[in-house]
Amino acid sequence: MSDLYPIPPTWQWVELKDVAEVVTGNTPLTSDPGNYGGDIPFFKPPQLKDTPVSSAPDTLSIQGTKNSRLLPAKAVLVSCIGNLGKTALTKIPSATNQQINALILYPPVDAVYGFYYTQTLGKWLTKNSSATTVSIVNKGKFETAPFPVAPAAEQTRIVEKLEELLTDLDAGVAELKAAQKKLGQYRQSLLKAAVEGALTAEWRAARKSVRPELVEGRSTLTSSSDHPSTGSGRTDEEETGAQLLQRILIERRARWEAKQLAKFAEQGKAPPKGWQLKYPEPVQPDTSGLPKLPEGWVWASVEQLGHVQLGRQRSPSKVGKANPTPYIRAANITEDGVDLSDVLEMDFSETEKETFALKVGDVLLTEASGSPEHVGRPAIWKHAAGLYCFQNTVLRFSPEGISSEYAFYSFLAMQKLGVFGKLSGGVGINHLSAGKFSKLPVPLPPTDEQVALIEIIKAKFSLCDEQLIYNTHSLKQSAAQRKNILKAAFSGQLVPQDPNDEPASVLLERIRAERAGREAMKKPRGRKTKETR
Repeated sequence: MSDLYPIPPTWQWVELKDVAEVVTGNTPLTSDPGNYGGDIPFFKPPQLKDTPVSSAPDTLSIQGTKNSRLLPAKAVLVSCIGNLGKTALTKIPSATNQQINALILYPPVDAVYGFYYTQTLGKWLTKNSSATTVSIVNKGKFETAPFPVAPAAEQTRIVEKLEELLTDLDAGVAELKAAQKKLGQYRQSLLKAAVEGALTAEWRAARKSVRPELVEGRSTLTSSSDHPSTGSGRTDEEETGAQLLQRILIERRARWEAKQLAKFAEQGKAPPKGWQLKYPEPVQPDTSGLPKLPEGWVWASVEQLGHVQLGRQRSPSKVGKANPTPYIRAANITEDGVDLSDVLEMDFSETEKETFALKVGDVLLTEASGSPEHVGRPAIWKHAAGLYCFQNTVLRFSPEGISSEYAFYSFLAMQKLGVFGKLSGGVGINHLSAGKFSKLPVPLPPTDEQVALIEIIKAKFSLCDEQLIYNTHSLKQSAAQRKNILKAAFSGQLVPQDPNDEPASVLLERIRAERAGREAMKKPRGRKTKETR
């Protein structure tokens, strides 16, 4: 076979089948409970994390291994379907499903040496995978993968040095990942403290010490909305959250009545008797079982604080028409905001454009997702250039009386704390729905406390982001360092060569002789025929 890269003269390139038996796993029938629940770990690709393994979520019985080969300890597992190239080394007898090829290495090839080498095969596996929707490297192709055989003594030295270097490196990576997890938990705790009022407790205390008349929970209204329809701009009075909510509802009704009167005037009609009774009163929040809010705060429903709308359904008949319009779908809403790198288009009529056109300050949420934790992921629409509409996998919240940022952080808290996940339902796809979302209770503080809360949480999130950027960079550096260490190991540059080592060619000849002997012993002796008697 052709060399992939230079190796020492005492080494030799071979194919995997020359140094190992390759075994493809299988999944026993789940309809037979006797196949499962024993003591034999049954591995699938998600459990392969480039580490030794001894346990799995699923286990097989001895009966189950009749349809899925029982592998010995120190078998090297390689994912060859889907997420190619993830590896593991079995610590005890185990079995795998059909997405994994296992290597049972022939002595004196070191199993741990083989385990570390397979971690370098990612590019080869991708290059040699079949061209289907799911990447596959079948057993026959996998057996031809290149394998650099070093002298047995040098294999031992390489393994010892790798474990020394990678143990320290992996410990550092584990610390970085633990720090990332803690940062995620800290962000959740910040969001929880924000919506419960704990995050601004010191702010309230400091405000009261300066202005004792605010002890009763009153605060100065300082509207700072980033949505065109938000706030009245009044700064000359003080109001609590309850008073703010009352003002929002009064102004909302006034806008509705003015719109209705304008319609009657346009039609040349006098308002009919009782027309004001048709006002669609927003739903009241169900506050039973909710925690007590700080003084001056009040519970409001999502619908009381803004307009909720589901996007337009995607129709094949609307795709590929003469006047396509870009639209936002759930896939465009990310943790970092709205991603415009992959926006689809379909036809929207002029009336539909008026109904579904996005406006700066709209808060968009994912209405549907395959994972409950991703349902309700929010983002603020900040793109003023060009016309964009939205699909029915997205909910739009247009705030009235509160800022887009306060709505965003309130909904982010609901998502991260699992409120949306518990509320959503469905088989396969989880849906939040406009109706469910509209009824959710939202804690409403006075406007100036909303502003303080946003400033505090943005400052603390900024510090978290800085740490996450550092951790991400460090993890990338660690991954590159690991790759370099493995490359050095399997090109003969990690440990010195010893001229007294038995060369790989002799090792391979011994393997071939032992395999030939085993094969000969397996062949049944034929009967003597009349011609040979």
